[in-house]
Amino acid sequence: MASEGNRLRLTVCCFLNILRAMLSLFFIWCTKILTDIATGHSERQLTVYLAFCIASMLAQVLLSAAAARISARTEIRMRNGLRHLLFSHIMESRWQGRGAMHTGDIMNRMEADVRTLTSVVCKSLPAGLTVTVQFAAAAYMMAAMDWRILLCIVFLMPIAVVAGKIHFRKIRSLSRNILDTGSKVQSHIQENIQHRTLMSTMEMVPEMSGELSSIQSSLEKQVMERTDYSLFSKTIVQLGFSAGYLTVFIWCITGLMNGSMTFGMMTAFIQLVSQIQRPVVDMSRILPSAMNAAVSAERLSELLELPAEDSVPAVRFGNTAGIRFDNVSFSYKDGDGGKEIISGFSHDFRPGSITAVTGETGAGKSTLVRLILALTRPDKGKVIFYDGAKSAEASSGTRCNIIYVPQGNSLISGTIRTNLLLGKPDATDEEMLAALHNAVADFVLELPEGLDTTCSESGRGLSEGQAQRIAIARGMLREGGIIILDEPTSALDGDTEQTLLSRLAENSCGKTIIIVSHSDTVAQFCHDIIRLERNSD
Repeated sequence: MASEGNRLRLTVCCFLNILRAMLSLFFIWCTKILTDIATGHSERQLTVYLAFCIASMLAQVLLSAAAARISARTEIRMRNGLRHLLFSHIMESRWQGRGAMHTGDIMNRMEADVRTLTSVVCKSLPAGLTVTVQFAAAAYMMAAMDWRILLCIVFLMPIAVVAGKIHFRKIRSLSRNILDTGSKVQSHIQENIQHRTLMSTMEMVPEMSGELSSIQSSLEKQVMERTDYSLFSKTIVQLGFSAGYLTVFIWCITGLMNGSMTFGMMTAFIQLVSQIQRPVVDMSRILPSAMNAAVSAERLSELLELPAEDSVPAVRFGNTAGIRFDNVSFSYKDGDGGKEIISGFSHDFRPGSITAVTGETGAGKSTLVRLILALTRPDKGKVIFYDGAKSAEASSGTRCNIIYVPQGNSLISGTIRTNLLLGKPDATDEEMLAALHNAVADFVLELPEGLDTTCSESGRGLSEGQAQRIAIARGMLREGGIIILDEPTSALDGDTEQTLLSRLAENSCGKTIIIVSHSDTVAQFCHDIIRLERNSD
């Protein structure tokens, strides 16, 4: 999945790295010949092999640069592609209710885990293939000169590697814990920054800082525990390799003394030891990275396993559509012991009607809206959309008929114009100004930059009431015969509330309006009033 569309680049990158490794061995062979020429043990042409050395060095530098550039481009493309895939899947996933993952955890996975996974795919895996080929070629070259010394090195290396990597499973477990704790840190920071005004006014900043310190201490402990295991492994490996290097050096000294080895051969042996041991050292670094990547892949797969909404073709009704609830019951399966929130509810939201939905907290007002939006489905009964010509059960395909304005501040960062265009991407300035007027948001015209006034995250810079009215104007720009307003006047004064409701009623053009509200004023403008009672069973 992560390498799809980039496999050719990865193959080219691997080929360039392998070619560079082969050239490094060719360079060693050339230095052996040059040393033998200098010491009188060879009569070959000095200038030819000197040219070979220079050419191989330059080629290695160029190949390294080319491979690094291809790797960098492949990695950023894979990273962008994987994040785009995750983003699209999460945005199209089914509403999770109370069991939803924290956004901080999701962001941590999309940032840290994607970075870890793509780094391993683009760097570590090609490097692993390269060092494997390099090890085999160097071992063959050493065996061709003296197979006995190769056996000594090969005998020492497995002992060092097995002894050093015996804790791999523990390191993998620690890596998962570190990533999960990192998600907790990001979730804590993100949530408290988002609600920093609340935390300050409630004088909870010291407590929240202390809680962050506690989570960070746990993260530090886990990181150090993994570091200790890794250091132990590296120490054992380094001891084994030092023993191998010392063995080769003593062997070469002995060979020089008894005349069985030339200086050129000694030079080649010393360099080949590095060519044989370095791949094993590199693999000892790649394996923990691969383990981290495996953990990251698990965490990312959990995001991709989020159930997607059913793909349903859009079912469009006219501007005078209605909604009928037929004996609908619903209960959340992830809390309240499965207690029914809505039980046997029936009502006909007639085309062109204005209905107020009231009730105490927990009575099911939000659930009613979610059922209309098809974010969740009834356990019993049906929610039917209809007009004079056709009908359809509520689904993601009927959502195109709904103008929904959620409760609270729902503006995004950008400009007022940017927010309004979410309702209708091709809206003209005249249409936007008309929508603002109907939402009693004419104050926008008095702002220095008008429609191009900047809104920070969550509409900061505007009052709650101003942001609320801009959100209503945004919704009114959207096409659809059904308008759902969730507490649309909660942040408005009495006069503004009256004006807003009057304009909505006058300019609804026969659309069906459902208003979730605790306000008595709202009821005065409605044809029907539904009061939901909390189920006490």
